[in-house]
Amino acid sequence: MANLTRLVEARRLAADALVQFTKSADAGNRAVMADTDEASIAFAREAQEATAAVSRDVDALQAMLRDLGYSNEAGMLEEFSRRFSEYRALDKGILDLAVENTNLKAQRLSFGAVQEAADAFRDSLEALVHTDRTEQAWHAQALVATAVAAVREIQVLQAPHIAESDEAAMSRLEKKAADSEATARRALETLASLVQPDVRPQLAPATAALDRFMGLNAQVVALSRRNSNVRSLALSLGQKRTLTAACEDSLRQLQDALSKRGFPGTR
Repeated sequence: MANLTRLVEARRLAADALVQFTKSADAGNRAVMADTDEASIAFAREAQEATAAVSRDVDALQAMLRDLGYSNEAGMLEEFSRRFSEYRALDKGILDLAVENTNLKAQRLSFGAVQEAADAFRDSLEALVHTDRTEQAWHAQALVATAVAAVREIQVLQAPHIAESDEAAMSRLEKKAADSEATARRALETLASLVQPDVRPQLAPATAALDRFMGLNAQVVALSRRNSNVRSLALSLGQKRTLTAACEDSLRQLQDALSKRGFPGTR
């Protein structure tokens, strides 16, 4: 009778291990897909707790199968443990990346502070043009349009950079941004030599806005280069998906084998 009780408990542990494993995989996926730091962290914690529950079930089940003398089922559990160990290592890396949210942070920075700095640059230059009443005003207006367009081009390049996973492609986008920055700065230098001396000091706010814009752009690029959201999603849809299926298959085979067990001494 004691062995029958152990068998019932072994079946319960195997079933619970599968439930907890499914919870872990699902919570991990939600951590990757979350759109806020708080949600990513909460889902990652949920995944880790479910993973720990699987480990407890496995430890208890190993002892149970040993006591029952079920070598076949013990082998199945060992196979699951091997796959689960690989899964845990991969999932930890994915969750670490997911909670960083570097692509989301880059996107928020691009839509927020970067946009504000670009607008400040435009507004400073337009104020300067309205002040300049010389015969060269048309030339100054053209240079302002060139500088503002160059900054807007850098803004446009940020979105594909944030979404890009290929480093060579990111480098090409960064080269285009550097070319646009050079265009904007050349325009400012020409403006400085073109406008009247009493107007020239008004270029300082525009230069400061451009410097701030490029500093923020560097932050966007650094966050985008880290690529934590893109990388965690790729791993989740690739290696993790394969390992998850393998682990679930191992647990289901173990459940099937235990369900065929009858009273002690029978198979």
